[in-house]
Amino acid sequence: MTDSKYFTTTKKGEIFELKAELNSDKKEKKKEAVKKVIASMTVGKDVSALFPDVVNCMQTDNLELKKLVYLYLMNYAKSQPDMAIMAVNTFVKDCEDPNPLIRALAVRTMGCIRVDKITEYLCEPLRKCLKDEDPYVRKTAAVCVAKLHDINAQLVEDQGFLDTLKDLISDSNPMVVANAVAALSEIAESHPSSNLLDLNPQSINKLLTALNECTEWGQIFILDCLANYTPKDDREAQSICERVTPRLSHANSAVVLSAVKVLMKFMEMLSKDLDYYGTLLKKLAPPLVTLLSAEPELQYVALRNINLIVQKRPEILKHEMKVFFVKYNDPIYVKLEKLDIMIRLASQANIAQVLAELREYATEVDVDFVRKAVRAIGRCAIKVEQSAERCVSTLLDLIQTKVNYVVQEAIVVIKDIFRKYPNKYESVIATLCENLDSLDEPEARAAMIWIVGEYAERIDNADELLESFLEGFHDESTQVQLQLLTAIVKLFLKKPTETQELVQQVLSLATQDSDNPDLRDRGYIYWRLLSTDPVAAKEVVLAEKPLISEETDLIEPTLLDELICYIGTLASVYHKPPSAFVEGGRGVVHKSLPPRTASNESTESPEAPPAGAAPGEQPDVIPAQGDLLGDLLNLDLGPPVSGPPLAASSVQMGAVDLLGGGLDSLMGDEPEGIGDTNFGAPPAAAPAPARLGAPISSGLSDLFDLTSGVGTLSGSYVAPKAVWLPAMKAKGLEISGTFTRQVGSISMDLQLTNKALQVMTDFAIQFNRNSFGLAPAAPLQVHAPLSPNQTVEISLPLNTVGSVMKMEPLNNLQVAVKNSIDVFYFSTLYPLHILFVEDGKMDRQMFLATWKDIPNENEAQFQIRDCPLNAEAVSSKLQSSNVFTIAKRTVEGQDMLYQSLKLTNGIWVLAELRVQPGNPNLTDLELSLKCRAPEVSQHVYQAYETILKN
Repeated sequence: MTDSKYFTTTKKGEIFELKAELNSDKKEKKKEAVKKVIASMTVGKDVSALFPDVVNCMQTDNLELKKLVYLYLMNYAKSQPDMAIMAVNTFVKDCEDPNPLIRALAVRTMGCIRVDKITEYLCEPLRKCLKDEDPYVRKTAAVCVAKLHDINAQLVEDQGFLDTLKDLISDSNPMVVANAVAALSEIAESHPSSNLLDLNPQSINKLLTALNECTEWGQIFILDCLANYTPKDDREAQSICERVTPRLSHANSAVVLSAVKVLMKFMEMLSKDLDYYGTLLKKLAPPLVTLLSAEPELQYVALRNINLIVQKRPEILKHEMKVFFVKYNDPIYVKLEKLDIMIRLASQANIAQVLAELREYATEVDVDFVRKAVRAIGRCAIKVEQSAERCVSTLLDLIQTKVNYVVQEAIVVIKDIFRKYPNKYESVIATLCENLDSLDEPEARAAMIWIVGEYAERIDNADELLESFLEGFHDESTQVQLQLLTAIVKLFLKKPTETQELVQQVLSLATQDSDNPDLRDRGYIYWRLLSTDPVAAKEVVLAEKPLISEETDLIEPTLLDELICYIGTLASVYHKPPSAFVEGGRGVVHKSLPPRTASNESTESPEAPPAGAAPGEQPDVIPAQGDLLGDLLNLDLGPPVSGPPLAASSVQMGAVDLLGGGLDSLMGDEPEGIGDTNFGAPPAAAPAPARLGAPISSGLSDLFDLTSGVGTLSGSYVAPKAVWLPAMKAKGLEISGTFTRQVGSISMDLQLTNKALQVMTDFAIQFNRNSFGLAPAAPLQVHAPLSPNQTVEISLPLNTVGSVMKMEPLNNLQVAVKNSIDVFYFSTLYPLHILFVEDGKMDRQMFLATWKDIPNENEAQFQIRDCPLNAEAVSSKLQSSNVFTIAKRTVEGQDMLYQSLKLTNGIWVLAELRVQPGNPNLTDLELSLKCRAPEVSQHVYQAYETILKN
C-alpha cells in the first residue's frame, strides 16, 4: 500500500494518539506513528508538541526510521532549540556508527540544524567525518563545512575546517574533490576578499584528473572553479583547454555550457595564429548546435548563451546559420531569440539565404514575430551593405501586401536605411507616401514624418502631407509631436515662401497650447533660432547627420566580457551582471576575461572597424549610448573602494616636491625649469636667504619685516545648490548639489527629488576619472526608498585618491548615478577652492625663493573689479578658504598681499594681490599668479573671484 493513507486522516485528539503510538514498544507501530507525524508536518500542521517523543525514537538501528526522525528534527530544531540539544548525543554516537550511510546521514542532518547552541557540539564529529575512511562520508562532511560556515563563519575558521577542506582537493576520490571545490567556492563567494581557492598549476592538475570521473554535478562544480583560474601563460591555457574539451560531448547541457565558459575564457590567452586555436573554434560549434535539439525551455537558455558567444566570437558559428532558422512549432520566445542570432551571423556569404528566410517569416500569422522579421530585414540592410538593395526591394514588396502592421514596421526600418545610405534609395518615397493614411502607430507615424521633413525638397506636396498630420496635433503622442515640429521647421528652411503660415501654426501649437515641457522647449528654441538668425537655424537644423552604426544593439564590451564569465548561469539568460539582480549581503564579485595576447583581437569581431577603414574615420558613426561618457559605463557602480589615506596617495606628489609636477601626470610634459631647481628637497632643506643676492626693486625685499595678515576661520565658501540633472532627463529623478570643504574633508552635498510616479531604491554613484582624482569615499547612502514627490538631502564624502585623467575644462566632473529605474549620467564643474588644503601656508623665505625660481612666462595677470572688501577683509575671507597671506605691505596708498595656496595633488600656487581703493565702498584688485602648472591659474582666479564676491 502507498503512503497516501497517512495524509487522509483529520481526527480530533490526533496528537494524543500519536504520542501514545510513538512511545509504543513495537517497532512497526513506532515507524507508522513517525510517518503520520511527518505527513502532518508536510501538510502544515503543527506537531512540535511531539518533539521529545519523536527524538526518543532516534535510538534505533532502522535506517528508514532514523531518516524520518532526522527529517522532523531539521524542521523543528529552530523553534525548539533547547529540546534539540537532547539529540546531540545521538548525533555524536551516529557519527561513530559502523555503517557509513548512518555516519553520513548524521553529519548531513547536523549541517541542516541551524541552531547556534548546537553548532559547537558538532565540531568534533565533523572533524572525524572529514577524515573518515569512507569517501561517501567525506563528501557529505565537505558540504557540511559550507553550511556550518554560513551559520558561524568564525567558528569554522577557528576550528581549522577550511584547511581540511583545502586538503580534500587532493583526495583520491573524485566526488570528494568535487564537493570540496563546491564548498570552498560557496564560502569564497560570500567572502570575496578571502583567497580560499588558492589555485595553482598543481591543484588545477588534480581538479582536471578528478573531472573525468565525477558525476555530472561534480563536473560542473570543478569546471566553474577552473573558470575562475587565470593561467600564467598561453601554454598552460592550451593544456587546460585540451583536457576540458572532451566535456563538450557530455549529455548534460549544464556540463556543456560550463565547459564552453572555460574554453571561451581561456581562448582569450591563445594566439590566433596557433593551429590549436582554429581546431578549438571548430570543436565549439557542434555542442552548441546540439543544445538546440533539446526541449524549448532548454533551447531558450542555450540561445541566450549563444547570443553572447556570437557577439564575442562570431567565427565559431558563422557556418551554422541553418540551425537558427525558425521551425513552425517553435514557441515565440525561441523564434525571437533565433531571429536575433540570425542577424548577428548575417554576412555577405549567407545574406541571400537569410533574406529568403526572413521574407518567409514576414508572411506568418504571429504578429509579434512578423514585426520582428520585418525589422530584421532592415537590420540586415544596415549590416551588410551589398544586400541593402535587395532588402529595400523586399521591404517594398511587403508594403504592397497592405497588411497594416507589416507596412508600419517597414516604414520604421526604411527610415533607418535612409540614415545609413543617404541619397541612394529615395526613389521609394513615393510608395511610402501612398500608405500615409494607414499609419496609426506612433513610431511609424514619426518615421514617416521624419522622411517627409528630411526629403521635403523632393516631395512636391510635402506641406500638404505635414499639414494633414497637424490637424490632430494634440491627439498625437509626444514622439509624433516632436518629430512633426522638427519636420515642419526643416520644410520651412527649405521652402520658406510657401510654408510661413504652417511653421507659425506649429510653433504656436507647440509653445502656447501644449503642456509638455520637452515640446515647449524645442518649440521655443526653434522660434528664437528662426527669429534671430535664420542662417544659424539652417546650420543647426539641416546639419549633415552622422551615419548610424550597424550594430547599435551590441552589448557594451566590458559588460559582454563579464557575462562571458557567467555563461550557464542566470546572468547569461538575463544579459545582466549578477549585481543587477542578486539582492542580499553576498558580495557579488565582478569577473572579467584574462588579458588578451597581442595578436588575439578577433578579426571578425563586430566591434572592430571594417577592414580598410582608416583609424581616423571611426568617429563618423554615432557612438552607441555606452560611449557617450567615455569610461563611465566601465565603472562598477557598486560601493566605491575607499583609497589609502591622502598623504600616502600616489597623486599626492607634492607632499615632498614643493612646487612639484603634481600636475605632470595630468598636463603631459614636465614644465620648463623644473628639472634644474633644488625644490625636490623637503621644506627643511630650503635655500638660505643669502641666495637672494642684490636687493630687489619690486618691493619683495621688505617682505620679511611684515606681520602676516591672519584671518579668522569661518569655513570655506559654499556655492548655492544648482540643478545638475533635471528630472526630464533622468526618468523623474532630479539631482541638485554643491561642493563643500570643511576641516580638511571635501563633500558633495546632494539633494535628490523623486518626480516620477514610482518609488526609487538601490542608489549608487560613481565618478569618471578626472583631473584631481576626486572619487566618492563612501557609498551613496539613501536609507529609505525615495517615494514620489519626496526629497532627500545627502552629504557624500569625497577623497582625491581616484584615477587621474586631464579633463577639458580642468574642473569637469562626469558622474553616473544608478537607481532601481536606470543609470543616469551628468557632468558638472567643481570650484577649485575645495581642493585648497589646510597646510598651504609657505615659509616666507621659501616664498621669495620660489617666486624668483618660477619662470616669468608662467605668471598670469587677472583683474577683479568692484570687490566690496578692504585689504584686511580680503585677507581674512581668503584665509577661511585656505588661501594664506604670508606678508602685507603698503606702496603708494595701495595694499599688497602676498599669498600662497596648495592643491590636494601638491601643486603650489603663489599670488600677489594689489588692492586699489576705487569707489568709496568698492575696491579693484589686481591678481598675479605664479605656478609650475600654469593651466591651473585661470581656475584659481575664478576661485578668488567667487570667494571674494560672495
